[in-house]
Amino acid sequence: MSACSKKNLPMQNNTGQNRWGEYRERELAGLRPILKELGFELEADQPHLGGERHLTRPLGSGRKLVLVGRRDGARVIIKASSEAGGIKEIEHERTCREILERISFAYQTFLSPKELLFVCRGAYTILITEFIEQERPFVERPVEEQFALALKAFKAQESAHATTYAHARIIKNTFGEMRAAGYVKKIKRYTQEAKPHAALGEACNFLSHNMQTLEQYGGFLTHWDFTPQNIRVRGGDIYLLDHSSLHFGNKYEGWARLINFMALYNPPLAGALVQYVRDNRAPEESLALKLMRVYRLAELVRYYVGWLPNTEDNLNELAKARIAFWSEVLRAVLGDQEVPAAVIESYKQKRDSLRSEEEKLRQVGLH
Repeated sequence: MSACSKKNLPMQNNTGQNRWGEYRERELAGLRPILKELGFELEADQPHLGGERHLTRPLGSGRKLVLVGRRDGARVIIKASSEAGGIKEIEHERTCREILERISFAYQTFLSPKELLFVCRGAYTILITEFIEQERPFVERPVEEQFALALKAFKAQESAHATTYAHARIIKNTFGEMRAAGYVKKIKRYTQEAKPHAALGEACNFLSHNMQTLEQYGGFLTHWDFTPQNIRVRGGDIYLLDHSSLHFGNKYEGWARLINFMALYNPPLAGALVQYVRDNRAPEESLALKLMRVYRLAELVRYYVGWLPNTEDNLNELAKARIAFWSEVLRAVLGDQEVPAAVIESYKQKRDSLRSEEEKLRQVGLH
């Protein structure tokens, strides 16, 4: 069998994938009659269940299902779990959304999908919200529009700045908080766990030597996973999804996540956001953004290093390709350089050759 033929075969005997499949089918079998009784039906296409999903929700992590359904013809999003960790995450996201709607120091409105139902039935906790239809996905809009929308979202997050004892109490009890020492502690752990990736050592030193700037811009509401998959745009308004990823931390943590994402998917937008901070804010804020970009890239490299012992065949090769690419991006950010377009294109081609057809479809659905 040729190497090319072997590469296109589906993975076999992947324990994590098999366990996710078993969990998914077991949960769906238990949920379907409950949802039917509640007046909801599931759509045939479920983009959040396949592809690489089993690697983002490993055994013992508190798994949950994210489903697309309908009631009376209207689309809905259903989040459900029978596992303690998954239930806790669903309840936490709901609490964050409720508090965010009334928090006294959020001076701008964060739009959220309307909650339709929250119920516990048998072993299951189920949260159902409206599906936010959008004219077109964020990534398909002109760069200028993406820039304006992103800036609007970041300014809204920046308006929630914890300054008083009362705010601190709310943060601690609900959202959680990361300070400078926390970022440095985590990046030191990432560096240890991701050896021998040398760029992480430089990243760790960079954060350790700039703790004052990290602390200076701390205490802001931020979304840990601010990417197009977690936002929807309708009528010029941004709806924030996945409230479980909200916490208080460095002002530029959310900026860094989106800019790093766009370094791959839309480099002109990434460059425009970096340039905006450079041109319109204090030099220390540009440094804070760079610090957060470095931190999030180190986190990403460590994340894919964690894939290596849990994957084989194409997924293992894909993990290695991602480690190499994001390490390259990390080195570029540390050196205040841009990632060459040829490097980005080469990675995209390799990634697409290794992804399963199911994962490609999942990514289209997420956008």
